[in-house]
Amino acid sequence: MILDYPAGATPLDPDEAAGLIPSHIANHGQLNEWEMANILDGERWAFGRKYKDLLESAFICRLHKRMFGDTWRWAGRFRTTEKNIGIDPLHIQPALRDLCADVKAQLEFKSYPLDEIAARFSHRLVAIHPFANGNGRLSRTGADLLLVQHGAARFTWGAGNLVSDGEVRQRYLAALRAADARDYSPLLAFVRS
Repeated sequence: MILDYPAGATPLDPDEAAGLIPSHIANHGQLNEWEMANILDGERWAFGRKYKDLLESAFICRLHKRMFGDTWRWAGRFRTTEKNIGIDPLHIQPALRDLCADVKAQLEFKSYPLDEIAARFSHRLVAIHPFANGNGRLSRTGADLLLVQHGAARFTWGAGNLVSDGEVRQRYLAALRAADARDYSPLLAFVRS
């Protein structure tokens, strides 16, 4: 399979790429199409009801498995390799536990407006980068689930394609880099644009 990664994407190592389930996929375009069908099935499951454990590591793993389990054998399992983004694999579980606890407290004490809590959740989840692939898509779905479960509309996420390289993806990556530097205003503007 020939993988042509867009700017800012996390490359798979050979062992991770060998975890591809469908054998007919020959290029990145076909992989994106297959993953999109898998993601849509996962989102139908995710948005089908409310979850008491939405802010738990086990739910995040279950959501990733639902979104990518027909594509990757390792879906729903934390990565064990270093990546161009993300924390050391040994710190993934405690970082996720801390993230979930922080978001629960932010919701309880109304530390920020709901949109900001959800955007910050997505940003931190993608920064942790718990899985070998699909972290951005997972983090956006997780933020949208958080919003919907609290009575708000899903984010528009720039109303464009964030998987393929293009202007919308570049604005998204720039907003994430600003959030890395603790400036959340570009991300907050982007998520509802």
